[in-house]
This record gives sequence, C-alpha cells and structure tokens, in this order.
Amino acid sequence: MAGHSHWAGIKHKKALIDNKRGKVWSKLSKAIIIAAKMGGGDPDTNLRLRYAINDAKAVSMPKDNIERAVKKGCGELEGNNFDEILYEGYGPGGVAVLCEILTDNRNRTAPEVRKIFEKSGGKLGATGCVAWMFERKGVVVIDGEQIEEEALLELAMEAGAEDVKTADGKHEVISDPDSFGSLQDAIKEAEIEIERSELRRIPNDTIDLDIVNAKKVLQLMDSLDDHDDVQKVAANFNLPEEVMAQLEM
Repeated sequence: MAGHSHWAGIKHKKALIDNKRGKVWSKLSKAIIIAAKMGGGDPDTNLRLRYAINDAKAVSMPKDNIERAVKKGCGELEGNNFDEILYEGYGPGGVAVLCEILTDNRNRTAPEVRKIFEKSGGKLGATGCVAWMFERKGVVVIDGEQIEEEALLELAMEAGAEDVKTADGKHEVISDPDSFGSLQDAIKEAEIEIERSELRRIPNDTIDLDIVNAKKVLQLMDSLDDHDDVQKVAANFNLPEEVMAQLEM
C-alpha cells in the first residue's frame, strides 16, 4: 500500500493547489448538497453530512459557502439536482478504477468520463465490474512524529479502529465507516493533530505497476480528478519503490 498511499498524499497536496481555483470548493459543495438532501441538514444526526462538512473545513471552505450548500440540499435555496453515480472501469495494466460521480447531467458526464478512460489507454466498464474489489473505509492520517505506532494502535482500537499502518513517516488509521466519526473524536481528544481524514474505497488487493503503466495510470487518475463531476477516484495499483524513484527523477 506504500506506493498507493504516496499517490494519495500527492493528490492531497494537489487538492490544496486546486482549491485556489475554486475547483475543490465546488466539488465539496456538491457533496454537502447531496448529503443534506439524502439525510437532512443536521450533521449531528446525518453522518454523511458531517463528513462532507469536515472535508470542506479541512480546505478552509468559508462557513457561508457550507451553510448555503446545506440549505440547497434541504430545499431552502434553489439549486441543481445532482445524481450520484458510480462509474467503474479498467486502466492501463489491468488496474481497477472506481469513480464517485455527482452530476446534474448524466448525458454529458458519461461520454466525457469514457473519453478520459480511452485517452489514457483504459476502458469504462459495466456496473459491478470492479466495485467488488474494494471496501469502503474511514482513513485518518497522522504525522508519525506525534505518537508511536504502538500507542496509537492502542488508542485507535479502543475507538473502534480496525488497523494502523505506518509508512513514509505517516500513520494511517483504518476504520469501518460507522466508527469513523468516533475515531476522529478520540484522536482529537488525545490532542493529536489529524493531517487529513476521508472515507476512501480501499482495494482488497493491489497490482504492482512498471514505469510505463505507472505513468499512464497516474495520467488517468489526474485527468479523472480534474473533471468537475468526479468526487473521488479509487484504484487498486501499487507503485514499487524503484518505480516511485523513477517517477520522482
């Protein structure tokens, strides 16, 4: 998972840059709208909304923007109706790819996403073709200098976590979605700073990529991330250390 986690970190830094262009705020607004629409406008009783708001706060989205998105979802303000869709396909090297989509126009989004796959040497697949390869988990990332892995493991397990993985000086705490909120609360109560947290689709197995396919897959992932209707992208690739070294040259 180290290579994939490294890519997730790069994506997070890229998101902060994209934020300056308003792209991330726009995507997060959609996530808040759909969460409020499905479960109501109270984050205390609507966990999905709570997570969406936390994601928005993590990239300094203004409070007014968040409140406006909640009101749109609850029907108090006029806004677009978004459909939630999961697109599945294969990238170069047989990599399984999942795209979480929020769109107000399926007829526009589908051919655009299909074109992105094909341009990168991949192919959009049928519903269900790769989703079974992933599990939805909560992931909390913590700088390794704050706490030893053993101490974090004890704290995390008491809060309902499933595992703690350490790589590249970072701890990743994994939980099921139902325990995600209580896990974050426990970490904050222990006065440990969270670097980032998210609900993520984690692959059950990964495919090691060579340098040729790694470049193609990363191009596909970046292109999908850049699409306005794509909320999140998950894939089951791993970048071995020698490939990561070549990519960073």
